[in-house]
Amino acid sequence: MRQPIVGVMGPGETATDGDRQTAFALGQQIAQQGWILLTGGRAAGVMEAASRGAKQAGGLTIGILPGTTCAGMSEAIDIPIVTGMDSARNQVNILTSTVIIACGMGSGTASEVALALKAQKPVILINIDRITEQFFVQLSNNTLTEKTSRRIQIAESVEEALELARQLVATTDRRCD
Repeated sequence: MRQPIVGVMGPGETATDGDRQTAFALGQQIAQQGWILLTGGRAAGVMEAASRGAKQAGGLTIGILPGTTCAGMSEAIDIPIVTGMDSARNQVNILTSTVIIACGMGSGTASEVALALKAQKPVILINIDRITEQFFVQLSNNTLTEKTSRRIQIAESVEEALELARQLVATTDRRCD
């Protein structure tokens, strides 16, 4: 089986200080677990912070870039994937990740969470408001099938997010059949 790839998604330029601090800590913890970090790869917001955190902890980072070059890429990205897909790259982010952690919320992040639910990928939400939480929990409940359990988990801290991620990584099929 392949090594777990944990996607950390979140706002770029509109990320709050709290989002960036949480993302940095998530990146560190993901690397310390020996997991691979995947982000949108840009030198902005949650993507930059999570990638820097993972690199500082000796982790491996993948950046799924929106453009046709590495322009604007975080210096903390080890493996840039140049897509030329702009926001359509969100589908690549989701399908490549074993588990998705959404840190903060913006329109791009919301689309990634919705794509994850559609693909039946596990999602952990952190640093979100109650309205956003209610929306995605309801959306998740509406997309359940007999074969799936609740796909949205809410974390109140980095430690809780990592514990949830450990549980999800242990129970998620990582084969690429």
